[in-house]
Amino acid sequence: MGRLRRRAFVTAALAALAGTGAGDTAAAPGPPGRPRAPGALRGLWLATAAHRDWPSRTGLSAADQRAELIGHLDTAVRLRLNTVFFQVRAFADALWPSPYEPWAQSLTGVQGRDPGWDPLDTAVREAHARGLELHAWFNPYRVAGHPDPERLAAAHPARRHPDWTVPYGGKLYYNPGLPQVRAFVRAAMLDAVARYPVDGVHWDDYFYPYPVAGEDFDDAAAYAEHGAGFPDRAAWRRHNVDRLVLETAADIRATRPGARFGVSPFGVWRNDATDPAGSATRAGVQTYDDLYADTRKWVRERWIDYICPQLYWNIGFAPADYARLLPWWADAARGTGVALYVGEALYKAGAPGQAAPWQDPAELSRHLALAAAHPEVGGHVFFAATEAAEDRIGALARVVADHYGPAAPRPGGRPVSRAPAG
Repeated sequence: MGRLRRRAFVTAALAALAGTGAGDTAAAPGPPGRPRAPGALRGLWLATAAHRDWPSRTGLSAADQRAELIGHLDTAVRLRLNTVFFQVRAFADALWPSPYEPWAQSLTGVQGRDPGWDPLDTAVREAHARGLELHAWFNPYRVAGHPDPERLAAAHPARRHPDWTVPYGGKLYYNPGLPQVRAFVRAAMLDAVARYPVDGVHWDDYFYPYPVAGEDFDDAAAYAEHGAGFPDRAAWRRHNVDRLVLETAADIRATRPGARFGVSPFGVWRNDATDPAGSATRAGVQTYDDLYADTRKWVRERWIDYICPQLYWNIGFAPADYARLLPWWADAARGTGVALYVGEALYKAGAPGQAAPWQDPAELSRHLALAAAHPEVGGHVFFAATEAAEDRIGALARVVADHYGPAAPRPGGRPVSRAPAG
């Protein structure tokens, strides 16, 4: 799709939503209800921020990077998984030749330096050759793991527009309260959706940043300019995130209608002590109140195609019990047509310092057994690729043995191919 056409539908999406009044949630319709795929989703997150999973370190050649990437895809096939969520925009830079943002620093060690190949193109092609779905995972507002725009690549948009940014907690973020920021980050993400036949667009839990004790996220000027009509700044912030969700959904429909749009939030919307509609938890973070993300509303209003809450706690963990949160999310999704997948903390299995339940190879398998009693649950996604390859105590092997058959169905119902890429 040409840039002029992309700009046209981005402009159209903004115009369609421009009539939403201050103090109201955006009223445009959500996704058109793409039918839920018949096969259970078996997913794996492949994180690229700070070399979390890939590439394993700075300085690898393009050939070695490519080999590592394909190795992760082969691991997914070996474990009878069918979907990979590939982080392609971790810090407002790109794993494809973007006209909006510089090449990712994780590839060469220097932000903006051409790595000599196109990782997203390779990931999509090689995943599809193996029968895997490839969902492009974006972080909309996180700019850098430091607070200084001058350390960014010279042509970085956040460096050219420092007024778009807010330093907070030792990091740098785009300001979600600025309409021009929302339009820009949507265009930057949409470029990848237009260029590559991705199967989905995926966000995790980063909207407004997690609270940092003793610090305020300084968006006072934006609130003064754009917050008229809202009862307080919290309501205005939630409205800003709502608009990003709705506007992005419209963009995806216009660009690649077959792609699914989903979010993987922190696993607690609100505690029931805060809101009777909340879960029977005592979590220290609530997405509605602390990240200004009304994830339950996005499901109930069908603004997204799937929700994948990060239920990263063991069964019986008192502040946030997996066995309590799972039915809460099943109830939230029931009757909406929005698919429910469950984010699983594979990274905790066998990790030093984790509680006793996470030293038991059967803990994750018990999660899937509980989920089997809830027909709303359409699959599970494991964090993350490094732990899937290592499988320290055999927890994922136990899941595969107990719950996954000899061939992984694609979410669309076709079995995963073992054929190599041509």
